[in-house]
Amino acid sequence: MAQQASLAERSGKGPVKIGVIGMGRFGRLHSLTVAGLAEAELVGLVARRQESLDAISRELPGIPSWTNLEQAIRESSAEAWIVACTTNSHVHVTQALLRAGKSVLLEKPVSDNLDEAKSLASLVRADSSNLMLGHIVLFNSEFKQLQDEARKRGSISFMDCVRHRPASIVAQFPGENPLHAAMVHDLYAALVLMDRADPVQFSAQYHRTQHGEIDLAAAQLKWQGGTLASFVASYMTPSGMAPRGFDRMEVFGAGWAARISPNPRPIEVWDSQAGWPMPLEIRAEPSGATGMMAEEQRCFCRVVRGQQAVPVGATYADAIQVQQWMNQLEACAT
Repeated sequence: MAQQASLAERSGKGPVKIGVIGMGRFGRLHSLTVAGLAEAELVGLVARRQESLDAISRELPGIPSWTNLEQAIRESSAEAWIVACTTNSHVHVTQALLRAGKSVLLEKPVSDNLDEAKSLASLVRADSSNLMLGHIVLFNSEFKQLQDEARKRGSISFMDCVRHRPASIVAQFPGENPLHAAMVHDLYAALVLMDRADPVQFSAQYHRTQHGEIDLAAAQLKWQGGTLASFVASYMTPSGMAPRGFDRMEVFGAGWAARISPNPRPIEVWDSQAGWPMPLEIRAEPSGATGMMAEEQRCFCRVVRGQQAVPVGATYADAIQVQQWMNQLEACAT
């Protein structure tokens, strides 16, 4: 009965009224994408600094905005919120929204701290329908096709996941570990491909700069039944490469193999130097939004309306499971 009631509460019609919290790079993209969806109406923006709101208002004029979260929750017409603020604010912000009865799309990770992430458990519905995790990789068209191929072709023997980002990140974000900031995407993809099965063996290694900063993380997982996976995430690409580095995933099974290269997208442009104008499969325009962020948000709208369940890889339980994997990898890293 409780589940039926929750579906009834979410069975409203018309575009889902959505607010966005956090006006950094991803918060801006979320805001522009929501504004380009027929399924949603952007009704509120929240940021810590007025300067951030002033900047986004030039692209999205007329959208109500606040620098105070509690005031925004009281005054906004938003029934659902996208949380794209700094990770250390995720739990506090999400707690406030869930307690107010709002649906939340939370950018990963839930928290840098597993115990803090678990503190949301009492506020999350059993089906996670009021809290969906934001992992645009799961909505990338190449990855979704890979899922289909794996389902048709049988069990996976080996996965090799590579995710490299610019070397400049080491200086720009000191202390940021590529295991948490980059490899996490591929760990979520592995969780989906392995249908949420937990690995039985974990191993990991770090490479450090001459100043002791971690600029590469390598990890290996093994599942019951023998499936192996290798993961590498780094901050090593030089300035001449694509601005968001590159991603590649290869999957092997009995008599089949597949490879996806979702980042950067295939288009390249040359003038005085090479350029990669689509580092991510995201196009956000008021006339229409396309790509993996748009598909993620469309899915969120259907979840809010009770039209579908949160997909595998995007539930709160999935987020906790992947954070537990990362904790075990970090504990054994050398």
